Amino acid sequence: MHCRVSPIMTWNNPRPQPRCVWPLSNSGSQINPRAVCGAVEMARLAYNNLIPAALAVFPAKSCLSNFSATRLYLPPTFGLNRRFSSASRISMSLKAGIVGLPNVGKSTLFNAVVENGKAQAANFPFCTIEPNVGIVAVPDQRLHVLSDLSKSQRAVPASIEFVDIAGLVKGASHGEGLGNKFLSHIREVDSILQVVRCFEDNDIVHVNGKVDPKSDIDVINLELIFSDLDQIQKRMEKLKKSKGKDSQSKLKEDAERSALERIEQALMDGKPARSVTLTDFEKDSIKHLCLLTMKPIIYVANVAESDLAEPENNPHLNEVKNLASELQSGLVTISAQVEAELTELPSEEREEFLKSLGVSESGLGNLIRATYQLLGLRTYFTSGEKETKAWTILAGMTAPQAAGVIHSDFEKGFIRAETVAYHDFVAAGSLAAAREKGLLRSEGKDYIVQEGDVMLFRFNV
Repeated sequence: MHCRVSPIMTWNNPRPQPRCVWPLSNSGSQINPRAVCGAVEMARLAYNNLIPAALAVFPAKSCLSNFSATRLYLPPTFGLNRRFSSASRISMSLKAGIVGLPNVGKSTLFNAVVENGKAQAANFPFCTIEPNVGIVAVPDQRLHVLSDLSKSQRAVPASIEFVDIAGLVKGASHGEGLGNKFLSHIREVDSILQVVRCFEDNDIVHVNGKVDPKSDIDVINLELIFSDLDQIQKRMEKLKKSKGKDSQSKLKEDAERSALERIEQALMDGKPARSVTLTDFEKDSIKHLCLLTMKPIIYVANVAESDLAEPENNPHLNEVKNLASELQSGLVTISAQVEAELTELPSEEREEFLKSLGVSESGLGNLIRATYQLLGLRTYFTSGEKETKAWTILAGMTAPQAAGVIHSDFEKGFIRAETVAYHDFVAAGSLAAAREKGLLRSEGKDYIVQEGDVMLFRFNV
């Protein structure tokens, strides 16, 4: 049986409904419509009733989370693990790996920012043997404003997946500590959050005996470089023996060889692969290698509570700031201990606690904003009576590509996008009012989606 997606998509029901098209069987006779409708209806009932019922009994954050929380929790975030359309480079469910030397505070940070974090934070190297994964909602006040205006039944935020990856030591690329197991976990993430210790505490042992941010950063960066060098050398040996089957294959191999030669030289000079200027074709040719130093890095300077209000007085932080600029990386200042204390306070007391420390918000918001900025991400919304939802896209995506984030059929059958800017929507008070005031625009296939756009896609497949 073949199914055609209905061209009708409303604000409150962004998921298309299947509509049957009666084909001929292999023998040439027409399939019984009643039988097909029965099968489709059973599937529909299972999706809409059985799966939510099972999730109600076995919440995704409980025992089923060991299987895969991101895949089990279907409504209302069904499809979060689907990859972006062909124009994209990252997954819909963003994954950021938290790394660092032992005892720098990364597992404390993970436990704090992830509500159900289960990492065993302890003053002992390698206490986190397997990567711990937690899904965090992206804080966005606009989502709740739109939800209130549309009188939505629920508001569904965008999400980011944090992965607590076990600490490493010098020599990991040669098997020391957790060795290649650590490095393999990094290959699976979209960005790296490297926690750097910038606080003094005699009760917490530093793996190298003293607090030295530059040394800590160098240790991890060198291990990533050594791993990439090893991979590039192995790949270059294969390319020497390879002979392209056709002109297109040969062209791609030549581009890959040229890119790897330049990257190898940069790595030998102690520079990351991302510092090398490559064409889009060259980037595509080496994408399969998942080079570690090609991944964007944000340095998370973990400071003491007393340094949050005036971080410029911390010499360790100033050193990390200079290194981040030199290495073309992001920087976020955070106190893992403060974040941990915030989780123990009622929500109404958290703001007052932060004010007493001289800061306006927790480090989580800063961390997520820095990640979005580094990866070049944008947010647009769909809003209706059923739900208001935030969607994550890459900057520069066109309306059809943004529609493909919801469902690939939306991109294939794209007709137009009814669009209104967030501020115009709020000023008008509703979609209907925005349409009456001429604020609702009809955008075509070439429209570049802007930050905060509220969109309704029209399509036909």
